[in-house]
Amino acid sequence: MLRSLVNVLSCQTRMMLGALSLCSLAALPAAAATESQEELKDLFFGAAMFHAHQESYFDAIVALDTELAQYHRLDQPELDPFSAHLGQAEFSVGDLELSYRMHREAGRAIEAVLQGNVSQPVRNEAAYRLAKIHYHKQQPRNALHALEMIDGRVPERVRADEQFLRARVYMQLGRFEEAVELLQDLKGEESLEGFVSFNLGIAQLKAGEEERGVLELTALGRKRSSEAALQALYDKTNLLLGSHLMELGKLDMARPYFDRVNLDGPFSNRALLGAGWVEARAGRYDRALVPWKLLQDRKGTSEPVQEVMLAVPYAYGKLDVHSTAAINYGRALDAFGREIDTLTQSIHSIRKGKFLEALRRKEATQVQNWVVALRNLPEAPETHYLLDLMASNDYQEFLRNYRDLNDLYERNEEWLKSLTAYEDIIRIRRNYYEPLLPELDRQFRELDARIKLRMEQRDQFASRIEQMLISRRPEYLATAEEQEARLKLLELSGKIAEHPQGFTETTLERVQRLKGVLDLRLSFEYDQRLTEAYKHLAELNQEIESLQSVYDSFVRSRQAATHSYTGYDRDITRLRARIQQTQRRLKTLMARQGTMLEALAIAELERRRAQLESYQIKARFALADSYDRANELQEQREDEFKVEQHKALLEEQIPEENPAEMEPVEEEESAEGGDS
Repeated sequence: MLRSLVNVLSCQTRMMLGALSLCSLAALPAAAATESQEELKDLFFGAAMFHAHQESYFDAIVALDTELAQYHRLDQPELDPFSAHLGQAEFSVGDLELSYRMHREAGRAIEAVLQGNVSQPVRNEAAYRLAKIHYHKQQPRNALHALEMIDGRVPERVRADEQFLRARVYMQLGRFEEAVELLQDLKGEESLEGFVSFNLGIAQLKAGEEERGVLELTALGRKRSSEAALQALYDKTNLLLGSHLMELGKLDMARPYFDRVNLDGPFSNRALLGAGWVEARAGRYDRALVPWKLLQDRKGTSEPVQEVMLAVPYAYGKLDVHSTAAINYGRALDAFGREIDTLTQSIHSIRKGKFLEALRRKEATQVQNWVVALRNLPEAPETHYLLDLMASNDYQEFLRNYRDLNDLYERNEEWLKSLTAYEDIIRIRRNYYEPLLPELDRQFRELDARIKLRMEQRDQFASRIEQMLISRRPEYLATAEEQEARLKLLELSGKIAEHPQGFTETTLERVQRLKGVLDLRLSFEYDQRLTEAYKHLAELNQEIESLQSVYDSFVRSRQAATHSYTGYDRDITRLRARIQQTQRRLKTLMARQGTMLEALAIAELERRRAQLESYQIKARFALADSYDRANELQEQREDEFKVEQHKALLEEQIPEENPAEMEPVEEEESAEGGDS
């Protein structure tokens, strides 16, 4: 279907260029540097490559298809500067179709190259690109079959990419040992920095080389980069290793990997959650609270944040701080309730079509993080819950397909408006030219008759000069006066011949003398006059050529005026019918794709809502349990306090020494005994 759309727009582009040329409008597309180091020879090819570098693949495909179609219709295509880029253009079409995810068309183009009479390096590169198509279509066996068609070395500029693709195909097919060998050879390749080490570590882990895989991924995770993509790869490596070691029970080894994850990166939430669980599994709940409390203050739509809302009070409970645990469970319940209401509203919004409407808005797609930007649009559903879903390859493919279909639909709508505008232009031209052409045609016919007369006279004059080259004809070079005198002499000679007795001898002699003088002059000046006649004929030819140029220019202008408003109705009607038919197909496909997007989004939101409802139930029971434990602890503390008070009272009632009044009595008795 995409190929038919490209063909429709190619036809429209050619018709548009034709119409503009009739309006005497000149358009000069911006030239862009091509991928090769060769000098740019054709501006239109440069414009197509400019669109490609701007990732406007559809515009680039349309431009190249238009140029290729016009090139193959030329009588002498070798004179077109586009011929210098012909091979690159034909190969680039397949690349652009692959970039635009026209896998079927790109596959056909590359298979045609494989079956053609091309050199082995070109054949090898085509096989690599065909394998790339199958890999993107998740067909690893077909990709491996295409790679096996490579005989010898591929061109140096794609050698590393071909080897990396082969390694990933092996990994998908479970041939991890072979993938490890290929990836080890690619280490140090700058264009694949980080990605080779990551895949090598994964392949080694899958191949059973646990220690080597951990060391490879550890070395990768220790790196730092100012580029967001590379830093995200390093963070993902550390998160993967930390999670892997935690599942193996190697808690002390796992914690440093979580700590290496950038706190501002896309994997920071999971890293903070994992770091806390490492400490919690080790029984160090006080240390688990450090990353969890940091995570608890983040955006509440993230799954790790929602999970940590239960983990924090759980840790407080393990530390017997049940009152704080109860407070945190209460906060979690409030947050879960708000998020459940938001999710319910988002589900209703998606079912009303607001999600697809937000996807179609231009202001959302003009920013890099357009998925998050959707939530800032009015009446748009909550998309933070869909970030993980939208990050998946399948959903990304669905999203791109839907947005591309919508882009094609809007382009066709603009083309329909353009066709209407062309009809208005044609109508204006017809109203302008038709009243003028009859008078112009009348004047043209008069001019045409005069030109034909002058050309006949020129031809007759040239014929006489050619005859004089064969036999001398001085009378042909006589001036007008000489012609008139010669005719009079001939007339007198005729009269003399009829009535010789009517003329005197003197008259006859004078006539003969005049004839002799005239013939002598013509004969004597014959060569000079013949030369001047040749010069005049050459000047006449120049004048006639100039006149013929004006004549031809008039004919072209007349034809251009007529062609500027005739002959377009059928093409416009045909193109409008094709576009309208395409629009109906696009509506059907957009409806199917949109239904699939909505179904997946609703399923994801319902899953998140069910998860939050489950968290909500757990939080309620945990809250009640925390209150009970807090009350029990409070009662226990009160009982202990009462026991301490009772013990204090008993200590006051039972003195440890004799009363003071008994001490003097003993002293008095001893004194009395002494006196006696």
